[in-house]
Formats: sequence, C-alpha cells, structure tokens
Amino acid sequence: MSTSAPLPAEAQGETVTDRLVEANRSYSEQFTDPGMDARPVLKVAVVACMDARLDLHAALGLHLGDCHTIRNAGGVVTDDVIRSLTISQRALGTRSIVLVHHTGCGLETLTEGFRDDLEHEVGQRPTWAVEAFRDVDQDVRQSMQRVRTSPFLQHTDDVRGFVFDVTTGLLREVDPAA
Repeated sequence: MSTSAPLPAEAQGETVTDRLVEANRSYSEQFTDPGMDARPVLKVAVVACMDARLDLHAALGLHLGDCHTIRNAGGVVTDDVIRSLTISQRALGTRSIVLVHHTGCGLETLTEGFRDDLEHEVGQRPTWAVEAFRDVDQDVRQSMQRVRTSPFLQHTDDVRGFVFDVTTGLLREVDPAA
C-alpha cells in the first residue's frame, strides 16, 4: 500500500483547468436549479480581495443567492468596482455594501514600481494603477470614501469596511473617521 501523495495534475498529463472542468461535471450531476434570479436576497454587495485564503461565504455566513461578490487584488474600490456596484444597485436592487480587506495582503509588499517593471518587460505601460498600500486600515477608509462619494451609487448610507484576520478568521471593523 502506497502512502505517497498523488501526483500533481500536470504530472499526470492533466492541467488544473482540466481538473476544474471535471469537477464541474460532477457538480452538475447533483445540481438543481435553485429557482432564483440575479437579485441578491440580502440586497448586499461584498467587495473583497481575491486572496485564496478568504472563503467569504463561510466567513460571513452567506449562502448561494445572498449577495453579489466583487473581488480584485486588494479588494480596493477601483473604477471597475464602482461600475459593478452601480449595476448591482441600480439594476439588481442592492442597498448595502461591505468592504473586506485582510491582514498579510500581497498589495502591502508591492509599489507602483510594479508598473515600471511590467513596462520594461513587455514594452507597454499598464493603464491601471497597482493600488498598493502600506496601511490596510487606511486603505479600507479610502475605499469607503470612494464608495460614499461616487455620483453613480444611489445607496451609500450603509457602507462598512472590515479587515479579515487570516490567522484567526475574525473580522475587525474599521472606523471611517479614525
């Protein structure tokens, strides 16, 4: 009896994407149409970092259909996040916005020099900002301010920001006025 770990997918001639497609086939065999539309039941949109350590639905006690989830590097509020939030509110009925950053974020180790490096490597400067930061609480405040001052968003009275601790799983609310 072998106790060695299974070979990685790539070593078996299979890509990670192949594994995901196969997992979807298994999922679809048990899938039943939940009978809901795109409007979130809780009328909330969650903006969070794309970090793989954040299982937002589990951490926030959410279920399928409860919220819109918008994720990007750092969970920062960019023009594209405003675009998604605007559609979420104006077309799909959300009223609340929850921002979730986290401890140990990779954006704390980057600078806007990342764009310089890319330009040097590929010969074209990215049009987007890295949105790197050193103080996670201040970045949450900045993101809350961007949401609250956007002329496109109709509902900005229930905007709250948090830092998720990746070692404890706890959320800590950030005071927007501090």
